[in-house]
Amino acid sequence: MEFSISKRLQELPPYLFLEIDKAKRKARQEGRDIIDLGIGDPDQPTPDFIIQSLQKAATDPANHRYALDQGMPVLRQAISEWYKERFGVNLEPDHEVLPLIGSKEGIAHFPLAFTNPGEYSLVPDPCYPPYKGGTIFAGGKPYLMPLLEKNKFLPDLKAIPQSVLEKARMIYLNYPNNPTGATCEKDFYEQVINLALKYKLIVISDLAYSEMAYDGYKPLSFLDVDGAKEVGIEFHSLSKTCNMTGWRVGWACGNKALVAGLAKVKSNIDSGIFSAVQVSAVTAIKESGSHISKMCKVYEERRDILRTD
Repeated sequence: MEFSISKRLQELPPYLFLEIDKAKRKARQEGRDIIDLGIGDPDQPTPDFIIQSLQKAATDPANHRYALDQGMPVLRQAISEWYKERFGVNLEPDHEVLPLIGSKEGIAHFPLAFTNPGEYSLVPDPCYPPYKGGTIFAGGKPYLMPLLEKNKFLPDLKAIPQSVLEKARMIYLNYPNNPTGATCEKDFYEQVINLALKYKLIVISDLAYSEMAYDGYKPLSFLDVDGAKEVGIEFHSLSKTCNMTGWRVGWACGNKALVAGLAKVKSNIDSGIFSAVQVSAVTAIKESGSHISKMCKVYEERRDILRTD
């Protein structure tokens, strides 16, 4: 018997990172020596103090049961405290913070909560694939916003057609940006907030690379801009911050109605993060200051070796 895949699945473009992985395997099979600049997966191990925290938590029978859908209170509290210390942003742990099985799943699931069939998502191009994929799964349509060097790799908001803005539901932002490495400042976020208020857009800020910064620069949070929490939700992950890509732990935070909508989707899809991983995530958030400094120094040295300016 033959089975045809759904039209939505047919609309999905090939998943970029999977295609890159296939190309790498083929090159290695051909005996070629390659330098892997593909998917952003830290080549340094997870710090020992985080691993030890997991080992201890994994032996506690209390952590062997279904996890709470909204995440452990101690984790939500740790996230809110980190946001306050790192960005000066106040978050209510019980209503404005939602732990995720990695930020990818939250970003991909978010459109299911707020996108209606036929509505646009304003998506930077190039971008992290789930921006497009999550939109398509929800029945929406990605509208691509080119990231061009002449615009400092920021989307040209004035170039978006009026007809698209009137049918748009959300806009995705990612700064520090993958893959361009571009950053943005408050004035750009202020422009986005004004646009969102005018057209009733939801702003999705992907802040996965907030700790990957050099030469004394400290990226800001979208939520640290006046009016941001009225229109937006922000995603962060411990994948890059703490070399925990395989652990699958991140979070969404911001507007409580947006957080609640995503939580409702997730309650029907998953049963939460393994509690022992949540415990280790608390340790990572509270104790990773020196790790982040050392990690950035390694990356900065590598960057300097490749610089041509």
